Amino acid sequence: MFSDDTAIQVQNLSKCYHIYPHPRDRLKQFVFPSLQQLFKQAPIRYFQEFWALKNISFDIKRGETVGIVGHNGSGKSTLLQIICGTLALTSGSIKTNGRIAALLELGSGFNHEFTGSENVYMNAAILGLSKEEIGNRFDDIIDFADIGDFINQPINTYSSGMIMRLAFAVAINVDPRILIVDEALSVGDELFQRKCFSRIESLKAKGTTILFVSHSGSTIVELCDRAILLDKGEMLAMGTPKNIFGKYQKLLYAPEENRSIVRQEILLNFLSETEVEKFPDNFVSPVGKPADKNNNLEEFYDPNLKPQSTISYESLGAYIESPEILTLSEDKVNCLKRGEKYRYRYKVRFKKDAHFVRFGMLIKTVSGLELGGSISAPHTNKGISNVNQNSIIEVGFEFICSLNSGDYFLNAGVTGVINGEETYLHRILDFHMFRVLPTTTNYATAIVDFQCKPSIQMLNPIETKHSSSEKKNA
Repeated sequence: MFSDDTAIQVQNLSKCYHIYPHPRDRLKQFVFPSLQQLFKQAPIRYFQEFWALKNISFDIKRGETVGIVGHNGSGKSTLLQIICGTLALTSGSIKTNGRIAALLELGSGFNHEFTGSENVYMNAAILGLSKEEIGNRFDDIIDFADIGDFINQPINTYSSGMIMRLAFAVAINVDPRILIVDEALSVGDELFQRKCFSRIESLKAKGTTILFVSHSGSTIVELCDRAILLDKGEMLAMGTPKNIFGKYQKLLYAPEENRSIVRQEILLNFLSETEVEKFPDNFVSPVGKPADKNNNLEEFYDPNLKPQSTISYESLGAYIESPEILTLSEDKVNCLKRGEKYRYRYKVRFKKDAHFVRFGMLIKTVSGLELGGSISAPHTNKGISNVNQNSIIEVGFEFICSLNSGDYFLNAGVTGVINGEETYLHRILDFHMFRVLPTTTNYATAIVDFQCKPSIQMLNPIETKHSSSEKKNA
């Protein structure tokens, strides 16, 4: 049921394209089936069906930000185009609530013979603004695009970055209820990208519903409330950004011969389970103590502190096992003190010979934000040139715990060169976890403790007011 708090409702959406082997087959399909029916013959089909989308269903609430991930060709752009109304669906239904502004293919909606100014008016009018409304917002659009005198030049003189700047400036200044972005923000320089993301965050704070495609895991995790995984036109899963992007990476790096098995496993898990965040902000540990109420400031090991969101890639001859965190005196811990040095260690068993091997680790937040990590060699050719079958290698990474109180997750990975390309021989997401204990005197804020030292000095001291009698005596 489509309620007022629903922004987008997609039900059993499918899109089929007709693929013709030869151009003349299109004409045959137009003429011959009618003649065949006229003569009571079974009609012959001169095309092949390609289903870009198959039975997609989901609801997006007002104010939600949802990311879409998947291989190239998985149907992401097709889905966005259908939601925007620029592409017809084959079956199913879509309902939207509110004005939609979209950034799809670069420069779509622009006439390349018109100037930038003319395209601003035309594009904003298509999005539903009156000429007066466009005039009132024109200066804001031009200021945001920041393309200078090119605004009075034809679009066909613009670079791809300039087209994106102008398109984004129009889209965010029409006060959309729904903003749809298809990887357009990957064009342009870093400063403008940050400017765009800052405005997206502002729109999100105002309650705008945002739906976008990105191959950037950090973008999906930082901006999105939920994420959707598409593959071969099917929706394999929908859930928390961290979990969905982990599934996407597992599918992406699965060996070709095992990809169908991994795909089916993801789909079956989605159909049988409800995706929930395993460790929300008010997380209570299995021993019954809230994560932020532990007053024991000495590091220790909690056997109940184990990740429930572990995702393992398909192995290509290596197997990671036995993760642990140790103090410098070799004590096993997972509840750490801020500012202390620790060693993250795991073992890798090699079932096949491997070449140019490198190892890695990564620390992430509960939401999946990647905080930092390390690799064992800076370049592929600096890795271990040859590792023999049945070898076992112990890997260790020392790190200073510069994190504030909270729960964190550790990845582990091993790469090698196969057929001339570096790839994961094995990788495990959320392989291990640890908790940083709170301190009684904490001046640091947010996630990372940068050892900031506050310094406060009164530059204009306030004069003390004296009574009239004191002034006379003076």
